[in-house]
Amino acid sequence: MTRDELKFDYFDWMYGLVCDTKYPKKLSYRKLLNFLHNMDFTYQLTMDSNRFEDGIELRYRFGYENGYDCSVIANYLDDSPCSVLEMLIALSIRLEEHIMDDPEIGDRTGQWFWNMITNLGLGSMDDRKFNENRVEDIVTRFLERQYEPDGQGGLFTLENCHYDLRKVEIWYQACWYLDSIT
Repeated sequence: MTRDELKFDYFDWMYGLVCDTKYPKKLSYRKLLNFLHNMDFTYQLTMDSNRFEDGIELRYRFGYENGYDCSVIANYLDDSPCSVLEMLIALSIRLEEHIMDDPEIGDRTGQWFWNMITNLGLGSMDDRKFNENRVEDIVTRFLERQYEPDGQGGLFTLENCHYDLRKVEIWYQACWYLDSIT
């Protein structure tokens, strides 16, 4: 297997985690997710390095679930920083598996992912409506924490928030968001 083939399989695997059979076949978000995968996840707050590391670990989860040796993943996929897509999917998995797991409801990884995408303002960016400049502006605003203090325009919006979410690590934002919806 070549590096390009493995990278394609990895992207396809990630896409399948959040764009599975629940979505109409005619509706594709490949352009958006590919763009997010080609944009590095950078962070302003030190503790958000954990989200970066979770994104890197997603590569090894892919390897484990698909029978690839860790050395193959290290040599072929670990040649770049964590992408925005990897961070978002890894965070969605962590929220589902570590906090919100409910076997009666089933896996909601995609739901958490699309909640964040929608809150960012990217929910309408399917392949037919994809606007690269707009997506880049929106993601840059998120990465530079230029969204509203209540999180609007970031990953999570909290009504009656007593904190400026621009100064709070992503994990706390996520936990407070989940508390607000349960």
